[in-house]
Amino acid sequence: MTDLFSPSSQALTQQIVERLQQGAYGDAEQAAMQARQHYPDDAELARLHGISLLQLQRADEACQVLEHAAQLAPNSVEVQCNLGSAQLSRGDADGAIERLRAALRMAPGHPAILLTLGNALMAAARYQHARESYAMATHGAPTHPSLRLNLAAAELELGHLEQTDLHIGEALDLQPRFDAAHALRGRLRLAQQRPLEAADAWQQAERLSPGNPQYPFATGQALEEAGQLSAAADAYARALQLAPDDGPTLAQLMFVRRKLCDWRDLDQLSERLHRAAADGQRPVSPFVMLAEDVDAGMQRRCATAFAASIEKQVEPLRRQLAFTHAKLAADAPIRVGLVADGFNDHATGLLVVAMLEALTGSGLELHLFATTADDGGSIRRRLAAASTLHDAAALGAAQLAQLIHDTGIEVLLDLNGYSGKDNGVLFALRPAPVQVNWLAYPGTSGAPWMDYLLADATVLPDSQRTFVSEKLIRLPRCYQPNDNTRVVFEPPSRAECGLPAEGTVFACFNNSYKLNPASFARFMLILQQTPDSVLWLLSGPDGADERLRAAATAAGIEPSRLVFQSRLPHADYLARYVHADLFLDTLPYNAHTTASDALWAGCPVLTLTGDTFAGRVATSLLQHLGLPELVCEEEETFIAMATQLGNDRDALTTLRQHLAQQRTKSPLFDMRGYAADFRRAIQGMSARYRIGRKPVDVDLAH
Repeated sequence: MTDLFSPSSQALTQQIVERLQQGAYGDAEQAAMQARQHYPDDAELARLHGISLLQLQRADEACQVLEHAAQLAPNSVEVQCNLGSAQLSRGDADGAIERLRAALRMAPGHPAILLTLGNALMAAARYQHARESYAMATHGAPTHPSLRLNLAAAELELGHLEQTDLHIGEALDLQPRFDAAHALRGRLRLAQQRPLEAADAWQQAERLSPGNPQYPFATGQALEEAGQLSAAADAYARALQLAPDDGPTLAQLMFVRRKLCDWRDLDQLSERLHRAAADGQRPVSPFVMLAEDVDAGMQRRCATAFAASIEKQVEPLRRQLAFTHAKLAADAPIRVGLVADGFNDHATGLLVVAMLEALTGSGLELHLFATTADDGGSIRRRLAAASTLHDAAALGAAQLAQLIHDTGIEVLLDLNGYSGKDNGVLFALRPAPVQVNWLAYPGTSGAPWMDYLLADATVLPDSQRTFVSEKLIRLPRCYQPNDNTRVVFEPPSRAECGLPAEGTVFACFNNSYKLNPASFARFMLILQQTPDSVLWLLSGPDGADERLRAAATAAGIEPSRLVFQSRLPHADYLARYVHADLFLDTLPYNAHTTASDALWAGCPVLTLTGDTFAGRVATSLLQHLGLPELVCEEEETFIAMATQLGNDRDALTTLRQHLAQQRTKSPLFDMRGYAADFRRAIQGMSARYRIGRKPVDVDLAH
């Protein structure tokens, strides 16, 4: 209904368009709603109302309004494109594709329809068809930079990196200040394993769009991968200024600060991070939370929220791949797959190699899928000799999932979890019928795609069972295998290692992110009560050593009593333990591989048992080694025992001799025994799958 004093529909339309262009979407929506009261049959006003609602992320309402616009203007290409976008926003990619293909029959070759159709196909993980749709659209709109960029994004998903680079260049030729094009170039450079160039690209995007927190966050991730941690922390700090309550940004800033031993405002940042993790709206990396003082319940909630975000992301691609898994005959061999980024001279490779060698002739068909390139080292050669090793370093998640499925893997173990090169997307695609969380990520995955968690009764006692989403298989020994073929060589002299000629050497070669203020304070109290002792630490990145020396000074300890060891080849590093009298452990994240390294090399480990899986691994190692007296339940006991041992050379000598005896007698370093237990676990998982039974908890100790 109109009157003489109502503005024309054209004038109202112009006002709404201007507000949309200014980003004032709420004002545009109110203006459109009021305008439609005057002109209820105006299709363009209805369309603009729908666009306003779409920008406000009210997709269901937008669809209703745009459906009305389509009734008023059934031949409007613009309305059909907007409707397709609205359907896409509410998660109905298939419906959007159907609608847009119908619109394309009305207007063949129309670039706007082809662009929106390409977007819907991308959301449905139909990347090849999306690429074709974008390519066709470029013929009708050759100077449209966003089309070129979308075409580049499709090529990137298909793994066509050269074509991706070409189309990004075309988009930037058309619009040099196109921030999204620089951001996509960052993704490309990261896929090409060129993290510094990726950081440069994202920094350029940040300069062009300084209010977008995603750009400094991505810059930080690239710099972190390149090992430039101080610069990464600065980038995360910039992102946090733009999005103060963003969980992933808080998590990464905290984790990098921990790596740098930069403990400024740590308590305040931790409190903010824990609130963000509890909120769960922006999932936080579960691996980061392992180093935080939170309980196992919080860790599970964090992992569950993180897994849910991956599940939502992966669902369209999983539907496209549509893997099926045939039931196998009872006498068919069991094909076991293991996926890791550490099948080299790396903690993972060093832990599993002897156990895998002991499985030779066991009847299991072992397939290793290495997601990092061959380093040319002896561990890689041994792993390849003990299994069929697939070099998957150049494969994306979908390609690797296809390879695993085509190989016929029945039981697939994730040796990364949420650590290192996160395998969440790969395992969410369900390339194998039985999937197992094991080893590198000490905690529950919280994921519906993970059937089992392989652990032991010490790291996951009955009291912790409720905090595990998977079915639990507990080995009768420590869940962590070890290479028992290593030879410990004679090290350089104490002087060459930077150690004093006399005095007790306490050591902690844990990664720097595990060395928090509370653990460091315990170490300083021990040094205070042990004259002439030193603390031997692994050298940290970007000034971490100087920060620790300053913290020692503040605690009243001469900074020269901190000795730093640079990273060395594993055999050289292992030999250094000959000079270490006692390894002091950290909490809430224990020594894992470093503890077994120390014990194998003859250095006793004193640990403090935590409340989570990550804080109970050293306890498991010591209990299965037959040295429970080195496990402390209270901080005061830990400090007192370290001090007593540090001041008693005879006790340290006796302890070292006892450790040497236990190393050969205990089950901890018995890899034939471990292999037998591992085989039993795999056979049990396979048997249940083959008879159509669901996974259940299994305690192999009973």
